[in-house]
Amino acid sequence: MKKYLVILMSVLSFGAFAQKAPASPPAVVIQKVGNTEVMVKYAKPSVKGRLVFGTKEQKALVPYGEVWRTGANDATTIEFSNDVTIQGKPLAKGVYSLFSIPGTTEWTVIFNSDAKQWGAYTYKAEKDVLRVTGKVSEHAMTEQFNISVSPQGQISLDWDKSSVSIYVK
Repeated sequence: MKKYLVILMSVLSFGAFAQKAPASPPAVVIQKVGNTEVMVKYAKPSVKGRLVFGTKEQKALVPYGEVWRTGANDATTIEFSNDVTIQGKPLAKGVYSLFSIPGTTEWTVIFNSDAKQWGAYTYKAEKDVLRVTGKVSEHAMTEQFNISVSPQGQISLDWDKSSVSIYVK
């Protein structure tokens, strides 16, 4: 009897340690652009057969014209080790939450001073430090949302069939 109890407890404890992968796994991108380190922390949602970008009436996951956390779960953060320019506009070194307002042809990308937020539920426009626009281009299907930073300073937001880039110097 003890033998069966030990086996049963072993099986149950193993099951307790087996964890399902998160639906939107965390990701970190670190890239040097010139002498500045850029670090982005975000979560990667997946398309999963859903309409990602569109209107509210279409029941899109990310409706056009509305503030989006630019990822999943906690608000995405971006950190610059030095003062930079984004799309030619100055931004002081520091950590910012990164929001966006998707549109059909361009997005507004927002750098907000409140870096500790969950989603966009407590987002306040008065804490925006910088807003820039980036053009939407068609992209090969990207199932999982991805943010990349090139050594040349191109920050790309790719998801579904859309790509938006802004530039940091």
